[in-house]
Amino acid sequence: MKVLCTICARGGSKGVKNKNIRLINSKPLIAYTIEQAKESKLFEHVVISTDSDEIADISKKYGAEVFFKRDARMASDTAGKLEVIRDAFMRSEEHYKEQFDYLIDLDATAPLRSVKDIIDSFKQFLDNNNDNLITAMPSRRSPYFNLIEQDDTGRIFVSKKLQNSILRRQDSPKTYDMNASIYIWKRDTILHKESVFLEKTGLYVMPEERSIDIDSELDFKFVEFIMGQNSAKR
Repeated sequence: MKVLCTICARGGSKGVKNKNIRLINSKPLIAYTIEQAKESKLFEHVVISTDSDEIADISKKYGAEVFFKRDARMASDTAGKLEVIRDAFMRSEEHYKEQFDYLIDLDATAPLRSVKDIIDSFKQFLDNNNDNLITAMPSRRSPYFNLIEQDDTGRIFVSKKLQNSILRRQDSPKTYDMNASIYIWKRDTILHKESVFLEKTGLYVMPEERSIDIDSELDFKFVEFIMGQNSAKR
């Protein structure tokens, strides 16, 4: 069973400048994900997809492999994540001259995941014979109760309607927020499917405290605080 790990980290970032290599508790952000991947012992190769020489150099320092530079077209704000990950997978098979059975992509901006999350999500994926798997946390707000939309006329309405109205959020259907932490695919799925949501997509649920995806300065401060709290408990 051959499993490839990819970590996709482009140089440009508008929400948090240079966030993938910005220091958090004295270590570059991307280093946490590289170390988790290596500690899981699931992978022979941990491959970085980046357009940045600086990200590449730092990633190599922490033990990841960088053997190509991502095309500028796939390093823009409009590039799709699935296309970037598929590109890294195909380049890896060509570079290592072998086929991988599975791909696990770890997002560098979600460093609060645990090594156990990586191992357990992959086990769940295999046990359930999923084609792919995504991770998420329970939603703090429900589209059936307190997420609202406004149409062109200014009318406000609940995002998703139920046949019978509810008075409490607890009575609404369970919903989840994707946390952009772990993505898993079978080889055939990553190569030939164009959507993350398939008939046999698995869901691995993580707690909120391990689910922050850094997309703003506030997110960065939250992660820094939680990491500090976790270190103090050890």
